[in-house]
Amino acid sequence: MKKYLFLFVLMLSTSLTAHAQQGYTNPVISGFYPDPSVCRVGDDYYLVNSSFCYFPGVPLFHSKDLIHWEQIGNCLTRASQVKLTNANTSGGIYAPTLRHHNGVFYMITTNVSDKGNFLVHTTDPRGEWSEPVWIKQGGIDPSLYFEDDRCYLVSNPDNGIFLCQINPTTGEQLTPSIRIWDGTGGRYPEAPHIFKKDNWYYLLIAEGGTEYGHKVTIARSRTIDGVYESNPANPILTHINRNAQNNPIQGTGHADFVEATDGSWWMVCLAFRPQSGSHHLLGRETFLAPMRWDTDAWPVINGNGTLSLQMNIPTLPQHPTPLRSTRTTFDSKQLGPEWVYLRNPTEDNYELTPQGKLRLKTSPVNLNSLSSPTFVGRRQQHIDFTAGTSLSLHRAKSRDEAGITVFMEHHSHYDLFVRQEADQSQSVVLRYQLGELTHTEKTVNIAAGEVQLRVTGSKDYYQFEYAIGKGEYQTLGRMNTRLISTETAGGFTGIVIGMYAVSASNEPTKCFADFSRFDYEGK
Repeated sequence: MKKYLFLFVLMLSTSLTAHAQQGYTNPVISGFYPDPSVCRVGDDYYLVNSSFCYFPGVPLFHSKDLIHWEQIGNCLTRASQVKLTNANTSGGIYAPTLRHHNGVFYMITTNVSDKGNFLVHTTDPRGEWSEPVWIKQGGIDPSLYFEDDRCYLVSNPDNGIFLCQINPTTGEQLTPSIRIWDGTGGRYPEAPHIFKKDNWYYLLIAEGGTEYGHKVTIARSRTIDGVYESNPANPILTHINRNAQNNPIQGTGHADFVEATDGSWWMVCLAFRPQSGSHHLLGRETFLAPMRWDTDAWPVINGNGTLSLQMNIPTLPQHPTPLRSTRTTFDSKQLGPEWVYLRNPTEDNYELTPQGKLRLKTSPVNLNSLSSPTFVGRRQQHIDFTAGTSLSLHRAKSRDEAGITVFMEHHSHYDLFVRQEADQSQSVVLRYQLGELTHTEKTVNIAAGEVQLRVTGSKDYYQFEYAIGKGEYQTLGRMNTRLISTETAGGFTGIVIGMYAVSASNEPTKCFADFSRFDYEGK
């Protein structure tokens, strides 16, 4: 009897705790996870983001409460699905949309470095997705809307929002493309999504460019093909106005809506967090806000059309995801879904050894190239963080190198690495690449063997350190964060902390680096 009473009290306590929780912290997915799109299937929520030149493409997340998200895979995991040849960090895979209809998940997106708009589909989002189904209508940020047995596509060719009907299985365009809205006059009308509520068709878009002037606007019509009437209170979300000029969140836009299991409505969107003045380095991140959508009325986002880092509001019953270890060891059969390569990787250059090492084989393709260097990394997700690795360089020839890089663009990165010298000694080197300028900040000669490399980030600086074996860390130098920020380097991505290996010779080489761990801890 006591056993059953204990179990009842425990279940009651858990239930009350889940329902009593309130508030959450933005962003709900931190770091370079932009252009979120969300859908609900039963009491499960799924979300995707754009991935640009990184492979695998389109990270896929799952949640039970819209607040705590776990990456469960990527939608584009095969070279046959996504060709990223010579894609720079503003190329490749643009904003996706995720929808579910009649038991099938559809993810539609654009590969601006290949043939344009396409979709993939699956009945199991944790498994493999289909081969690409290519779409005729151009533009970017394509989205799907299903109604009965019809599937509609919206995207933004010719600087406006266009609609057509398609067959989602074959990609065939079934009706001519028609222009349905040009937005409110802001530049780059994009990210269209259609929703139906109270017999209105609502057309949600982003305007102003994905920068400080970003905003979300909305229009509606009684028929899906228009005429669409603009909301008199547009924009429904922006931080360009005076009421948010000092907000630590900026560049809000590119939104998607979802109705929760309890009938409440929520919005996910992108935004960024400036650091060191008006510069940002983490990329555009995924934020969450509640929305009020009264009957036959326009939606209102978070009461006043702005976001906060701390959202002190009622939430769905919260289901925190398990805490992840700050250390990645390489004793599994494959890397986790958060690890990415630059473009389609040369698979022979990567190996998880039986000894629990990540082996990177050197390639003459370096980090400044638009080909695919031997590189694997994960996103920087915190302004203040520490990341590090331990490596040893083997069979190296003069000037071969391997190490860790703080990577924004192929022309904007800081590298801390071990280099083989001509006299068979080794060195630890700190180097930066800024546009056309390459500079070696410091070089220290060391004995061959295992080397620890560590980078510590803050709002203004990256500090670089090394240690020999299990010795004490020594500071090699520090670099200014602004010099590789989005505002300086350009592009649409954020910082990726990567491990890499480069050969100085174009001749075949047997050189490789063994990495025994990778640590990442945000503060």
